Amino acid sequence: MTTTDITLPAQRQLEAYNNRDIDAFMACYAQDIVVEDAEGNIIMQGWDKMYKSYAAMFEQSPGLHCKLVSRIAVGNYVLDEENVTHRAGRDPGEVSHVVAVYRIADGLIQHVRFIR
Repeated sequence: MTTTDITLPAQRQLEAYNNRDIDAFMACYAQDIVVEDAEGNIIMQGWDKMYKSYAAMFEQSPGLHCKLVSRIAVGNYVLDEENVTHRAGRDPGEVSHVVAVYRIADGLIQHVRFIR
């Protein structure tokens, strides 16, 4: 994959996230996806578990939006700096500043680490 190609799964999942389109969102992830926090603790593992978690969040957060602040591609990694707003259970004006580190292989996101 070229540097441009490596960013496609990250870009597609961002667009699907903002549209709250769970099927398009999950189409960007490998079946054995692992999601970790900044310290490497597993938050979520497996496509089915991730699907259920994000489907519920999309349903409960009609105004959910992720603004891409910056993106860096290095090898098979994509690092997105993001500002997330309107997530259910949070103050409507609250902005969550996050860095997501995506490892891409075979055109899919294989691993995510969220740094908050």
